[in-house]
Amino acid sequence: METNVLPEMDMSTNETGCCPKFNPEGWDGRHLQFKDKPFVRATTRSLLHVPINMGAVFTRVQENIEDAGAQDPEGYLVLSRDLSSIEAEHYFAVTCDVADEDMVTLSGDFITRVFEGPYRHAKDWAHEMEVAAEAAGHRAKRIFMFYTTCPKCARAYGKNYVVGVAEI
Repeated sequence: METNVLPEMDMSTNETGCCPKFNPEGWDGRHLQFKDKPFVRATTRSLLHVPINMGAVFTRVQENIEDAGAQDPEGYLVLSRDLSSIEAEHYFAVTCDVADEDMVTLSGDFITRVFEGPYRHAKDWAHEMEVAAEAAGHRAKRIFMFYTTCPKCARAYGKNYVVGVAEI
């Protein structure tokens, strides 16, 4: 298993001019291993788990990533999880430091599962990730969701793929 390597993504299939069309092939049932993989960490506010300022935060972070030349041309990964009903955190995978952003690294082993459906099923998907970790002989430490497209692009593409990522 290669360290700090993500499954392949086709960044060229982008009919919306916003999010590339996500191809789930290669993402389901994967084991990812990170060692000091750099990420930008950002937080958003929520109201009963519904994001309030996600668009503004994601736009700011993405602009700073692009300005720093830190976007991986082969793909992207944003790991999201709720910290409470009023706050969520997001880890944007990058290739180098990004000025004016909170830089962190992740190290560890992670398993993935691909889900398709409305965002409201995230709680069920998190439970399925706990079950998948246990089935693999592990306990899920943290569970993230990789929302592969924004809601507008999910509607345009007709599919809303979400990748569950459990740290084991």
